[in-house]
Amino acid sequence: MAEADKQTVGIIGLGYVGLPTAIGFHDAGFEVWGVDISERTVSMVRAGENPTGDPDVDDIVPAPGAPRWNITTSTAEAVPHCDVVLVTVPTPVTHDLKPDLTYVEAAGRAVFESLPGGTNTVVVLESTVYPGVTAETWLPLLDELGLVQGVDVTIAYCPERFNPGDPAHGVRSVARVIGCSDEQVGASLVALYSQLTSEDVRYVGRLEVAEAAKVIENVQRDLNIALVNELARIFPALGVDVEDVLSAAATKWNFHRYTPGVGVGGHCIPVDPYYMIQRAANVGVPANLITAARGVNRSMPIHVAGVIRDLLFEAEVPAKDARVLLMGWSYKAEVGDPRETPAEPLAEALLEKGVKVGVWDPHLDEPLLDGVTVHRVLGDADGYDLVVLVTAHRACLEADWASLHQRMRTPMVYDGRRVLDLDALTSDGWKTYAVGRP
Repeated sequence: MAEADKQTVGIIGLGYVGLPTAIGFHDAGFEVWGVDISERTVSMVRAGENPTGDPDVDDIVPAPGAPRWNITTSTAEAVPHCDVVLVTVPTPVTHDLKPDLTYVEAAGRAVFESLPGGTNTVVVLESTVYPGVTAETWLPLLDELGLVQGVDVTIAYCPERFNPGDPAHGVRSVARVIGCSDEQVGASLVALYSQLTSEDVRYVGRLEVAEAAKVIENVQRDLNIALVNELARIFPALGVDVEDVLSAAATKWNFHRYTPGVGVGGHCIPVDPYYMIQRAANVGVPANLITAARGVNRSMPIHVAGVIRDLLFEAEVPAKDARVLLMGWSYKAEVGDPRETPAEPLAEALLEKGVKVGVWDPHLDEPLLDGVTVHRVLGDADGYDLVVLVTAHRACLEADWASLHQRMRTPMVYDGRRVLDLDALTSDGWKTYAVGRP
């Protein structure tokens, strides 16, 4: 391998993770080759435009013709130029909640088929997987193609930890861990990634250690969120507001505060636990706690839909005539990413009850789900009976609630994120409700 500061870096997949990673290495002075199979993505990046929904990327895409910046749809064109190739493709789950590794396998095959022989190109998987996937998926491909580890290629794993919409935890400011069977290659990758991020970069030994570290980071968050979501169902039945309980408990030094919500979305927390559950099943070990937590969080939108139905009934709004406005659709604040959003199952559950559903999201304006009316501006939303805050976009929190109140048929609001000033809204004439509140 070339010295870290002289290497050419390839990025396979220019999505929410891959594009900021490519930009980060380019900003650090590296020659970069970025690859994506989407013609639209490649055309936009070449034009200096941001194809992702992360506003933090809007103004940092290199301008057309920028030196050291090469973008293509062809893996075969890019890989021969690269000393290190990073694979940042999606790892979703199938309709039956099983790990879908087709992107990892396809990207690996495309890279390995494009490698010049004898160069010992380092290929690093950054996508989230369960322990063992990198070796189990890629080593058979090397055997099939007649490639020799340590001669033609060395595989490694360095999980991405990029947090879209969070400028404090971008690719240049998060710690990284590296797994690789070759300790020298591991050390060279530490040197490489240390030029990308200002935080700690650590070689942790086996591939499986790094793979497991990534997946349990999000499993742990899913468990913690599931606890408060379950409490948000229990305490209202006891006449107690869950937020009052959490605030009281947080006075103890070692209590970690989480907030309940309408559900968990995105490409990590609702997905990664299934990778761990599958791996546990493969080795015959039950993952009861992880499975139960996933069940709680997955069912939260259905629970909230039931609460909304009851509120409409109490307000004497017939379900067949009811109109509910979802404020926010993307899975997290300030990001236009609808993947695994809890808004979708919430809307589906309401539609099944005969409720008419509209949505306003300042970061999304395309059709989102059959039967859902998309309002491009909030001022077009008229005649609704209940507003549900689904995503805590700044624009949602700072919306003209007084004007919206005047256009409501029944002025009710349900805070699905516990971030609204409900006392102020009540003073302005809204009937206010919230997840976890009696």
